[in-house]
Amino acid sequence: MTLQPTAKVILLTGASSGIGAATVRLLCAQGHRLLIGARRTERLQALAESLRASGGEVHYCTLDVTQAQQVQAFAQRALQLYGRIDVMINNAGIMPLSPLAALKLDEWQRMLDVNVSGVLHGIAAVLPTLQRQGSGQVINISSIGGLTVVPTAAVYCATKFAVRAISDGLRQEHPYLRVTCVYPGVVESELADSISDPGAAEAMRQFRQNALPPEAIAQAIAHVINQPEQVDSSEIVVRPTGGF
Repeated sequence: MTLQPTAKVILLTGASSGIGAATVRLLCAQGHRLLIGARRTERLQALAESLRASGGEVHYCTLDVTQAQQVQAFAQRALQLYGRIDVMINNAGIMPLSPLAALKLDEWQRMLDVNVSGVLHGIAAVLPTLQRQGSGQVINISSIGGLTVVPTAAVYCATKFAVRAISDGLRQEHPYLRVTCVYPGVVESELADSISDPGAAEAMRQFRQNALPPEAIAQAIAHVINQPEQVDSSEIVVRPTGGF
């Protein structure tokens, strides 16, 4: 694979499966240089090795986005490897849905830690570099749950509404940055595997009968990255035709 003159240095969290892995494959095929992170190191290694075998430039780090120091080290690793950071994609997220009456406080806290704090840690890790450069792009993966609330998803939707607010605040405070909030609809992924409430799990199985492949979201992410520098696609909603 020959790197294109427009190749960008892209960091991506939650890269071991689903939207993250699909996005890594597409961006690598387009000639971008990537540093990817997730907790499941063996999956990251397999993904990186398969892409390198076809000429891609991909490095990986074990990463827990709830740990600010790990995310800071992730960004520093990108600077060591490439000397700059062009795009940060905050993709890591979890979705253990349940009714509020189930009182799953540990799951609520975990969603806040990953879905909200994880995004803030990602922004904090790269923002000083982007400020020095006077340019860059932050892409935060929200959800259609960041636009509307449904039963069993109150806390999850709250975290994704927060991602929306954080994204727009970042955009307004830093006019030299391109900031995009992506709202995926129903997507084939492992997100639902973390649902421990039986009723919520069954509802999600029904909900996902019309679901997009993760490659559809990857295409949307690549689209906003590859736009001219003067174009900032601040929000993009991608959902199945006729679905949620």
